[in-house]
Amino acid sequence: MTPGADWIPVEDALAALNVRRQTLYAYVSRGLIRAHPDDDDPRRSLYSGHDIRGLSGRRRGARKRAEVAAGAIAWGEPVLESAISTVRDGELILRGRSIDTLAAKATLEDVAELLWGGVAETPAARTDVAVKGASAKARAFAYLAARAGEDAPSLGRSPAALRTEAWGLLSGFADALTGEKRAGLLHLRVAKAWKLDARRADLVRRVLVLQSDHELNASTFAVRIAASTGASLAGCALAGLATLSGPLHGEAPARSLAQLDVLLAAPDAAAQAREMLARGERFAGFRHPLYPDGDVRARNLLKAMKPKGALARALKAMEQATGDAPNCDAALAALTRDLGLADDAPYVLFALSRMTGWLAHAMEQRETGRLIRPRAKYVGA
Repeated sequence: MTPGADWIPVEDALAALNVRRQTLYAYVSRGLIRAHPDDDDPRRSLYSGHDIRGLSGRRRGARKRAEVAAGAIAWGEPVLESAISTVRDGELILRGRSIDTLAAKATLEDVAELLWGGVAETPAARTDVAVKGASAKARAFAYLAARAGEDAPSLGRSPAALRTEAWGLLSGFADALTGEKRAGLLHLRVAKAWKLDARRADLVRRVLVLQSDHELNASTFAVRIAASTGASLAGCALAGLATLSGPLHGEAPARSLAQLDVLLAAPDAAAQAREMLARGERFAGFRHPLYPDGDVRARNLLKAMKPKGALARALKAMEQATGDAPNCDAALAALTRDLGLADDAPYVLFALSRMTGWLAHAMEQRETGRLIRPRAKYVGA
């Protein structure tokens, strides 16, 4: 389909609405504006002029501050300024550098230095904090809870002091997740705990970088709220970890993994996918509101993995059935099966990598010196 009377390119859509790209994508994800692939260039999308004109009219009549704030809280305009990361034109940018460039060679430590705005010598993890628990998740919560109960508040401390503490938290958190105290680069520590060879270890490195930060997602917003009160860095991270534990956030790859396993066990993955859709099942891990043309993180990881055999057929079956490209949840699920990892591997990788971004946002929020305190729109009696 080419631009016509009722389908317009992204530039015209943005001009008509006077919004940013992520806001336009949010409108599409919420069903307010229809989008259609451009037949002349499948990498681009066209947008319904009819929907845009209707929405533009409603927006002109609804600019009261309370209404704007209420509409912005879910996939709307960013509510906080940040120099850490953004999604722009379908690309994830960390402090001015594309995630594709970083994922090629950078380690999680490199990303931490980039996001934290300063270099610090990595100290040894705290050895006086117990990390007991039968699962990676239990140990992660135990570690951060113990630290949050002992560590000093972030309020009134220098950026350098907070960065030094952040290095210790990141290292200790890795020990808690893997259940082993090790030294060395974080991706190699994970790889040793999981007994992975060099090629597989490099895939771990890549995914840790790809998942390290993602603008103002739910867990990061929780971290920034905690940081705005002056809570300790461990307390801020604990707020993020609690939010990450929800099935719509950090546990989302688990749902994708369960569905992937069904297709891997089926004699005909395509037929199985159609049958699942006929039963009303919705495939997890496909499509992302901020990436209408496909999640750049998933694309990067899957390109490096080069899935083959049954795994490749299962991913293709889900993509064809949904008409959408896989997002990072499906890619993490695929990585788990490709490397023969335990079912909790996506959670371990997600939590460890995102800890880097959480600490960056906590420290950035402290520098603003402002308390985050939204107002509620009362709808009670």
